[in-house]
Amino acid sequence: QVQLVESGGGLVQAGGSLRLSCVASGRTYSNFDMAWFRQAPGKEREFVAAIKLSSGNLNYADSVKGRFTISRDNAKNTVYLQMSSLNAEDTAVYYCAARTGYIIGYPATLQSHYTDWGQGTQVTVSS
Repeated sequence: QVQLVESGGGLVQAGGSLRLSCVASGRTYSNFDMAWFRQAPGKEREFVAAIKLSSGNLNYADSVKGRFTISRDNAKNTVYLQMSSLNAEDTAVYYCAARTGYIIGYPATLQSHYTDWGQGTQVTVSS
């Protein structure tokens, strides 16, 4: 089992930036896919970005391309989500997720493929 702890959420003005962190502990492997999902009030949880720890291959939701950047520090078992040009539609609880993936290819984007989840961190963007 993997324990995931998110941090870095908070209140930010529209147009501002935040960086979220997700630290993984317990059973971690280099062939993990790690991802960020988010859930806004009254909406379904949706995919934001994912990274394959072995290769660094990435996937992004169209709504965040060009604004958000996912990265990893394998030595620290940490994945980051740098968020820029934030707007009110980015307000949500952001969740970190992990799964055992494949060494090659691109990371999964479906939440049903992820087996381990963090508790979430709130991001609120004021307009």
